[in-house]
Amino acid sequence: MIVKRSVQYLDDRLGSSAFLRAALTKVFPDHWSFMLGEICVYAFLALLITGTYIAFFFNDSSSLITYNGPYTSLIGRMVPQAYASVLNLSFQVPLGLLIRQMHHWAALVFIGSIILHMMRIFFTGAFRKPREINWTIGILLFLLAMGEGFLGYSLPDDLLSGAGLRIAYSVAQSIPYIGSSIAFAVFGGVFPTENTTQRFYVLHVWILPLLMAGVIALHLGMVWRQHHTQFPGRKATENNVVGSKLWPSYAIKSIALMIMTFAVLALLGGFFTINPVWMYGPFEGWKIASPSQPDWYLAWLDGSLRLGPAISLTLFGHTISPLFWSGIVLPLVLFGCMFAWPEIERIVTHDELPHNLDDMPYEKPWRLGIGVAVFTFGAVLGTASSDDLQANYWHIDVESLLFFYRILLVVAPIALGLLAFVIGSELRTRFETRDGQTQVRRATLIRNAQGGYDEQNL
Repeated sequence: MIVKRSVQYLDDRLGSSAFLRAALTKVFPDHWSFMLGEICVYAFLALLITGTYIAFFFNDSSSLITYNGPYTSLIGRMVPQAYASVLNLSFQVPLGLLIRQMHHWAALVFIGSIILHMMRIFFTGAFRKPREINWTIGILLFLLAMGEGFLGYSLPDDLLSGAGLRIAYSVAQSIPYIGSSIAFAVFGGVFPTENTTQRFYVLHVWILPLLMAGVIALHLGMVWRQHHTQFPGRKATENNVVGSKLWPSYAIKSIALMIMTFAVLALLGGFFTINPVWMYGPFEGWKIASPSQPDWYLAWLDGSLRLGPAISLTLFGHTISPLFWSGIVLPLVLFGCMFAWPEIERIVTHDELPHNLDDMPYEKPWRLGIGVAVFTFGAVLGTASSDDLQANYWHIDVESLLFFYRILLVVAPIALGLLAFVIGSELRTRFETRDGQTQVRRATLIRNAQGGYDEQNL
């Protein structure tokens, strides 16, 4: 009754009954994997809510003050005001530590769900015509999310984030000819400088969230306009969508997922400590946190810097740092290929047709193999980012681990990519898809006269 009255109210004033009726009867696929995108949206809402609360208490100044708060280990020390405000939020503001940790966990869930959502899109071919633009928008959102996460991670002005900022500053400086100017413009001077926190605060609280909100809105608008893709089934075709209507079934399911997402974030924030900046201490330029690892979504970049080739070139009197190859060239190549992938696949397959039905991952074994290889490549880089911790735990020298990971970085992606290709090819022969219907090819083994076995279809 409430929905009916609301629709009637809006229709009497805006004449919107036709649009609302069509919206409420819009059909969404029921497969669980389609909910990964919604987790992204709900995690983003959690970030906005918790981030707004944090902003009321955060001080973006890097000016030094004498700490006289409840954390006794730091009493009497000179600390940046930004760092002191984070300690105050954590120990003195009601619900401060819970909200702050929920905010950090929400960032991890947000980026993790984006990655899983992109993997579903890639392995099922949901990026193909007419959804190439939405694939591009999704990758852009992923880049913005990583940048936003790094900025937020850097704001407390603690020793651990300071080590990450020092690395980022050095990578920016490695860009030939213009690197120093870019680093100076972004960081507000020669690092460390008091301007960095203030600039990052504006980017983190205003600019990037507005960009991300716009990108998410555009992404959802295009999904609404183009309709969802769906997996093949008895009733599913290229011209329809089989599933639940927006109201009431899909809306109730989506609201339940939102409540569960918020509940899980509250559970994580309340019971699992993350980024305890009071243990790291304030940032001081002559110190570095050891061991220091970034959040997992940036670990692959840290690993690439550790495993990258120590090659420096001198061109026209300018030396190109080894950091340039691992910190700039590798990400540009990787994300350039991701942006161009729909066009690359179109050229390879000569497929110009629109697709509203998804592939099962095994239907394109070569795509499956490439995806697994790239994911493995990133996983090895991410694992290598903690080589100092591993060396200490396993009592192995770091140089041996670096050598091992450099070999693994070449061997593992090729081996697992080929394995995925072989498995996908085998599954494709067993599950043949024709006219949107999945059929199982049943077979049995028959012993032949020579003592071997032949496969015979049933």
